[in-house]
Amino acid sequence: MFIPMNELSNIEQLMLKGVIGVALISLVYAFWLWRATIAWDKGSEKMQAVWRAIKRGAEGYLKRQLKTILLVLIPLSVILFLSVYVVPPSKEAVERFGQNAVIIVAIGRTVAFIIGASFSILVGQLGMRVAIESNIRVTAQAVKENYNNALTVAYRGGTFTGMLTDGLGLLGGTAIFMIFV
Repeated sequence: MFIPMNELSNIEQLMLKGVIGVALISLVYAFWLWRATIAWDKGSEKMQAVWRAIKRGAEGYLKRQLKTILLVLIPLSVILFLSVYVVPPSKEAVERFGQNAVIIVAIGRTVAFIIGASFSILVGQLGMRVAIESNIRVTAQAVKENYNNALTVAYRGGTFTGMLTDGLGLLGGTAIFMIFV
């Protein structure tokens, strides 16, 4: 199931390590963007009171969204596991895994789906939470008429989600490739 690194050429090994390195750099940069975003001033107490109400509503929405997604993910995972009986393993998979091909492919499909879905949930949940945090800080800077700072906060808050998406996408895709291809 796992491709031993010694079966890959030197350039393939280097490329896989490079992709993992870029993924980790993206995740470190996302962490830095989050820390840089929350370091900014949140404005007056009146602004923060309104923001806290918005934040509570957004967090309630995120909590409900997560419950709904999990209710859908469980049956989808089961269906994907059983899909191996509708779309059987390829000839190459049967040659590689022998009589265990059906169960290995079923597990592989399901694990790949769960990894992708988990990373997608993580991006959505964390991205929205950082957006909530950055909005009050952008507003605080705009009220001070410091539009350069407002744009800086907005850029960092928005870029967080992009870097998290890129980092987790590269990491998940590469891990799935290394494990199941």
